[in-house]
Amino acid sequence: MNSFFLNAQNINLSNGKIFEGEPFLRVNPNNSQHLVLVWMGYDHPYKVALYYRVSFDAGNTWSNKAKIQQTNSVFSAADPSIDFDNQGNVYLSYVEFVSPPNTTDSGGIFMRKSTDGGLTWQSPVKVMDLNSDPGKRAIDRPWLRVDRSSGSSNGNIYITSMNMAGVTTPPFNPYLHRSFDGGNTWEAYKYIDTAGWLSGNFISHPMSTPDVSATGVFHAIYPSYDYTQNPYPRYIHVKSSDSGNTLNYNTVFYDTNNVNDSFPKKGYLLRVNPINPQHLIFFYLAKNYGDIDVFARESYDGGMTWAGPQRINDDPVSNKRMQDLVWAEFNQHGDLFVAWRDRRNAPDSTFTTSSEIWGSVKWHDSTDFAVNFKISDNLVPYDSILGATSGNDFMCVQFSNDTAYAVWGSNTTGTLNIWFQRINLSNLTNVNIESAKNLPSDYTLYQNYPNPFNPSTTINFSLPKTEYVTLNVFDALGNEITTLVNAEMPSGEHSVVFDAKNLSSGVYFYKLQSGEFVQVNKMILMK
Repeated sequence: MNSFFLNAQNINLSNGKIFEGEPFLRVNPNNSQHLVLVWMGYDHPYKVALYYRVSFDAGNTWSNKAKIQQTNSVFSAADPSIDFDNQGNVYLSYVEFVSPPNTTDSGGIFMRKSTDGGLTWQSPVKVMDLNSDPGKRAIDRPWLRVDRSSGSSNGNIYITSMNMAGVTTPPFNPYLHRSFDGGNTWEAYKYIDTAGWLSGNFISHPMSTPDVSATGVFHAIYPSYDYTQNPYPRYIHVKSSDSGNTLNYNTVFYDTNNVNDSFPKKGYLLRVNPINPQHLIFFYLAKNYGDIDVFARESYDGGMTWAGPQRINDDPVSNKRMQDLVWAEFNQHGDLFVAWRDRRNAPDSTFTTSSEIWGSVKWHDSTDFAVNFKISDNLVPYDSILGATSGNDFMCVQFSNDTAYAVWGSNTTGTLNIWFQRINLSNLTNVNIESAKNLPSDYTLYQNYPNPFNPSTTINFSLPKTEYVTLNVFDALGNEITTLVNAEMPSGEHSVVFDAKNLSSGVYFYKLQSGEFVQVNKMILMK
């Protein structure tokens, strides 16, 4: 995990001609080369279906695009979510529906199982009918998580859901669905919220984000806004150590800087560290500094208490550039990869401007997220297909060993399609990490040589004119190690020697700043 290496250019995995969206990607925990991708796409005439592809060589090659057949010819399908069990079986949850709904068969939440790695899928099992909770249409966003612990709850399957658009009768609730026999049968739904911890009457889509710890503890976070409970909106954490029979609650934080904008994709996400079941992290969007940034809050006591907010995107604070579309995942070593849609290089502050996909990593032995890096390979102009009513431009990431994977919906080609990128975080190929600013062509910060090095290396840069220059070195945690240059320097080529004989082996970064020019490169000390 010593450098960021992008695997060539982004790859279009859906190749749709009209509309493809809502990708969901999973890596087999027993086989890091095995990837399964499901997404929604256009299905003639005037419907949406789910499509899938599988890779058994870490994304180098993929199976042919195939469709998951709807249970009813008039249904559309959406909202795929995937997970593996310990035996390598793949589970897929999704919704099927017809609009407007009817009283006989309007669809619901379904689950399918694959025993051959996602190449074929068994007959669907209905998890919840759309009319099971009359008038609530509680089948939206069926996020699925499988218990892969070694205890008695191993193999349990949990799906959370929420009310669909068009529900007019509050209160609104997050829902929990459980299967204890590998998805063959499902218990009747239960509300996740309860008295004193209600989601309330004002949040019409109270999505809960679930996860299961390595010890089999179920966790979820959902939004709440109820004046009788608290005058402020808040996020509520719920946990269960007995497979969801008993639910315990506490407040994550009060959301006083919430995002009310209608266009940004405001999804939030909970993840539990697989090597530390007490370590939880919650990603969300907020306006702490006036514009929309990606934030995270962590708990190290199983969700009882939560630390303050960490701003993840490292572009200038309050630069009037919004971020959204966040997703994150731990790898099996406790390293954490997070990605989002970024507009730091966009020309204006709105949602309807150009964007890129950026990411960051927090290593298991670090307290801070590393410098941001760009995942997508071009700045994509805004297209109206990304609007609030027809967006579905979601993203999903996975992290296995030192390889991170990202998929997202983008209108790069003028049509919303699913794009894929693989990021190798252990390859020693020297690739620059893009900085927070566009780089003027007449400034150059060269890759240090030698790299890797021991005990010293030379950093070269050029200036087009006399400038005041700072050249600083940081460790992988973002702590400043030393200042190599802090002075006015003439135009031309310059060389600075960095002596690391008193430092430990590892990854270090050097940042050159001169006026509006900022660039960060990485170097590796190997003793």
